[in-house]
Amino acid sequence: MTAGTTLPGHDSARPSGRPEGAAAVVIGGGLAGTTAALALADAGLRVTLVEGRPRLGGLVFSFRRDSAVGPLTVDNGQHVYLRCCTAYGDHLERLGAERLAPLQDRMDVPVLDPAGAGGRMRLGRLRRTALPVPLHLAKSLALYPHLSPVERAGVVRATLALGRLDPADPALDAVDFGSWLRRHGQTPRAVEALWDLVGVATLNASAGDASLGLAAKVFKTGLLSAPGAADIGWARVPLGDVHDTRAADALRKAGVRIALRTRAAAVTRDGAGWQVAVENGPHGRETLTADTVVLAVPQREAHALLPEDALPTKDRLLDIGTAPILNVHVIYDRRVVRRPFFAAVGTPVQWVFDRTGASGLSRTAGHARSQYLALSQSAAQEEIDQPVAKLRARYLPELERLLPAARGARILDFFVTRERTATFAPAPGVGRLRPAARTQVPGLFLAGAWTATGWPATMESAVRSGTAAARAALTELGVPQGQLPQEAA
Repeated sequence: MTAGTTLPGHDSARPSGRPEGAAAVVIGGGLAGTTAALALADAGLRVTLVEGRPRLGGLVFSFRRDSAVGPLTVDNGQHVYLRCCTAYGDHLERLGAERLAPLQDRMDVPVLDPAGAGGRMRLGRLRRTALPVPLHLAKSLALYPHLSPVERAGVVRATLALGRLDPADPALDAVDFGSWLRRHGQTPRAVEALWDLVGVATLNASAGDASLGLAAKVFKTGLLSAPGAADIGWARVPLGDVHDTRAADALRKAGVRIALRTRAAAVTRDGAGWQVAVENGPHGRETLTADTVVLAVPQREAHALLPEDALPTKDRLLDIGTAPILNVHVIYDRRVVRRPFFAAVGTPVQWVFDRTGASGLSRTAGHARSQYLALSQSAAQEEIDQPVAKLRARYLPELERLLPAARGARILDFFVTRERTATFAPAPGVGRLRPAARTQVPGLFLAGAWTATGWPATMESAVRSGTAAARAALTELGVPQGQLPQEAA
C-alpha cells in the first residue's frame, strides 16, 4: 500500500450517515483493539488493524523460552476472569475459545497462611454455596481461620455497607478504599487476609492506594451481584493460543486486514476523512485512509497520536499513572502442590498457579514429573526492578514455608517476567481522568482498559472499551440502535 492509498472499496468522498463501504483503522491489537475491529467488521466496515508488535494480544501474551528443562511456552503473567466478567466471556465465545478458559463450577479459593498458631500452616477456603446473596458466602466466612470471630463479624458489616454504595458516584472516586475500610472497623489483619487478598489482584493496588469507587465496583459486582459472580476462570492453554492465534483467525474470518509489525506514526484529518501514517520497517512509511479511527493503545501512546482538539483536556491522559506486575516462575523437579492455584497471606507470596500443562513441561522428555509454578505479584512497585538473584532469595524460602513438599525439591529453573506498566494505577481521582470512547472530533474514538468503562484495568474493561468505541463509531455512521453491537450486562 503506497502513501495516500485509499482502502479497497472505500470512497473517500462518501457522505457521512451510511456505513456501507466505510473504512476503519484500529490502532492496537490488544483485547480492546481486537474487540473493536471485530464489531466494526461485523457491521460491514472494511477494517484494517495496525499493531506494532509481531503478534496480537497486547499485554496478554505468551512467548517461547529455551529453558533448562527444554522449550517452554510461557505466559507473560497470570490472567484470570470472573463469571461476572460477561463481556470477556462473550469475547471468548466470539473467538471460539470458551472451552480453553473454563470457569469453576463454584468459587473456591484455597488461602494458605504459613504463620498460623504455633507456627503451623493454616489452610482457609473462600468458597460459595448455592444460597442467594449474601448468604452464599456466610458459611465460608464463618469458618475462615485467618480472621478472628470479631474480625469476621466486622467483615460482614463492612460488606453490607459496601453493598449500599454506588460505584458510579463520582464522590467515591476521590476517597481511598483503605480509609473507608478503617472507618468501617476493619483491622490491618482483615485488610491483609481478605480485602487486599482480592483487591490487590483485581485492582493492582493495595486498599490505601485504590479509589473507593473502583474497589466498590470490584467487590459489589464480584461478591454481591449474584451467587456465582466470583467463580474464577483462567486459560488452561497458553494465552497466545487464545488472544493471538484464535483472535487472528476470528479477525481474518470477519474480513479484517491485520498489519503486524506496523506502528502508527501520525493520525490527521482532512476534508475527506482520516489519514493514518504507519511505519512497517522494510516497507517504509505508508498512509491509510479511513472514515473511522479507533485508538486502542495505552494512554501515553494515545496522547501522542491525538490531535490537539480531540479532547478538551488532552494532557490529563498523562496524569493517569501506571502500576507494575511481577511474575516469578519456578520449575521444580517434582510435584510440590496438588491444587491448580492458591492464594497466600502472612507472606510476600500473593497468588500461585500451576502452569505445568499449559507450558508444555509435562510433555518435555524426562520431565513428566516436574512442576511449573507461576507467582503473580501485583502492585509490585518495590520489587519490579530488583535483580533475579534477590527475588530468588526472597521467594524460594517463602514457597518452602507454604509448600512442605518444596523443601526437598530441586530447582530446575527460576526466572521472572516484568510488566512495569501492566495496568493504569487505580488511584483516588483517576475516574475524572479517564475519557469516554467518543472524542470531540468526528470519526475518532478511544478504546483501552484505561478509558471510562467503570471497571478497573482488567480484561473485562478492555473488551468493554472496544465494544463502546465500536458502538460510538457505528452510531456516528448512522447504524440503527437495534443493529449496534450489544453491550454486556
